Amino acid sequence: MPTLSIRRNFICLLALFFVIALGLSAGETATTFPLDQVRPGLKGVAYTIFTGDEVEKVDLVVLGVLHNALGPKQDVILVQLLGEKAEHSGVVAGMSGSPVYFDGKLAGALSLKLGVFTKEAIGGVTPIQGMLDVERDAANPKQTDTIRNSPLAVNTGTIPPASRVALPQEFSSRTGAGAGQFLVPIETPLISAGLYPDTIAQFSKQISGWGMSMVAGGNAEPSPEDANLKPGDMVGVELIRGDLSIAPGCTVTAVESDGTVLACGHPIFSFGSVSMPMTRGHVVTTLASAMASTKIMTSGATIGTLTQDRTTAIMGKLGAGPPMIPVDVTLAMPNIEKKFHFEVIESPQLTPLLVALATYNGITGSPAYGEGWTLRLDGDIELKGHTPVHLENLFAPNDAPIPSGFFVANEVQGIFARIYSNPYERAHVDGVHIKVTALAERRWSMIDNAWTEKSEVTPGETVAVKVLLRPYRGEPFIQEIPITIPPQTARGTLQLLISDGETLDRTVDPMATMQGPLPGLEELIRLINRGRQNDCLYATLLQPTTTLLVEDKVMPNAPSSEINVLDQRQSVGGARLLHQSLAGSWFAEMHQVITGERTLTIIVK
Repeated sequence: MPTLSIRRNFICLLALFFVIALGLSAGETATTFPLDQVRPGLKGVAYTIFTGDEVEKVDLVVLGVLHNALGPKQDVILVQLLGEKAEHSGVVAGMSGSPVYFDGKLAGALSLKLGVFTKEAIGGVTPIQGMLDVERDAANPKQTDTIRNSPLAVNTGTIPPASRVALPQEFSSRTGAGAGQFLVPIETPLISAGLYPDTIAQFSKQISGWGMSMVAGGNAEPSPEDANLKPGDMVGVELIRGDLSIAPGCTVTAVESDGTVLACGHPIFSFGSVSMPMTRGHVVTTLASAMASTKIMTSGATIGTLTQDRTTAIMGKLGAGPPMIPVDVTLAMPNIEKKFHFEVIESPQLTPLLVALATYNGITGSPAYGEGWTLRLDGDIELKGHTPVHLENLFAPNDAPIPSGFFVANEVQGIFARIYSNPYERAHVDGVHIKVTALAERRWSMIDNAWTEKSEVTPGETVAVKVLLRPYRGEPFIQEIPITIPPQTARGTLQLLISDGETLDRTVDPMATMQGPLPGLEELIRLINRGRQNDCLYATLLQPTTTLLVEDKVMPNAPSSEINVLDQRQSVGGARLLHQSLAGSWFAEMHQVITGERTLTIIVK
């Protein structure tokens, strides 16, 4: 019996030893492998997931070290993956960040691939010394290169200060056939759930600029184990969550004892310092393809915040995620109303596109919605400390193969872009509320002609303006607009502009569609909110006197004294002169999109 007990204890200790050894081999060593000791023929291992949450070992051999491969002092270790799975799948999208070890020491992250349709699984490894710079620069942004390059024994999760130079877009997105035999970042799977094929088609060009591979995915139920990350596990970066979710995913390279996570071995967007939710990723399966194998993934619970997106790695911190912008989209149709709720990250570079994409996805997602419908947009963008930006307009399809829902999304994206690109202060969005009302007909008319009862008038006189409108595939009709000549109007020749709202904005208030020098963000919001709608027919009386535009203010009939002061100054921020002034403006609500313009001459006696 004592002998049996000793044997059991020995077996338990042996098992414990192997568990500890496996953990160390997966990235929990206390040292890194120096780049100057990497030689061709050196054998090592990488850790990644092919299915489920099981981290698997992949053997590899060093082919060589490519010095300055991605830029000055950005070396790459060229390796060949070995084994049946590697030979079958090659270098897989989603492997980015897979930790690579030589002699049990962390050498870097698998992050690059060589060419397309290659017969061998050849990839590039970002050296760990370069990755550690990301972490050090984030903690000590004024560190010198001498400190960065000093040898250091680190935990498997420490990374280098990220280089501030982003990869050129054409380089990072060079993933298609015919790109040549370049070392390019391994594609990052863009996990999407709830995204309709039509949405992908309409926004594919903008999404492809991210250099990612969009794959079908889903959302996994949160688990208490989600935050227990180890090297080789998958993480995602949540861009949208809710009724629609989008999250790029890659592999964890190292996890520090303080919760710092290093992953990818290359940038996702090259944005530098960021604040994005970090989620747990799960692999459903690995899809093998001769052109581009990829991991099919799901996105789990939020487990922390991504803080750095740099050339050699992304870095995050385990814990709570950052706040996101709540977005509510309501689609109202004659017999049904559908509501969608999303949350999107706050990012000047991405939020405009993400909100537009979510809006379009909500519009086209209803089986009751059909092309040829007119869409009315109503909504508000709530900004912290500022007046809300109001959204209101009407959009009708034309004969071009562009769905009307795309015009709505483009309007939303354009306004968001103006807000985020303002040079006055960083805008913080508290919430977005959008309602799109679908009208089951094509409401669109073009201004075909216009005339007045008489061309000679007196001050104070009312004149009827008649406008011939030609609706889409309908019978022409006449709309009458009575205008009254202002009593103070001087004698002379005036121009009467019959137009849509966009033409009027461009003619009499060009600052409303520009982003010139203004006192601040509030004035920009005021300009956006006073933009005219495109479902009204406007009659605008213009006189040949100068209008002074200063910042967000329009001053018609500017006195010569002010104009002289403006001429004598070398630089007047936001000031412009127009050689005509608004004498009066009238409109008729048409409840349909109006396009076109006509100009009439009015003589005041």
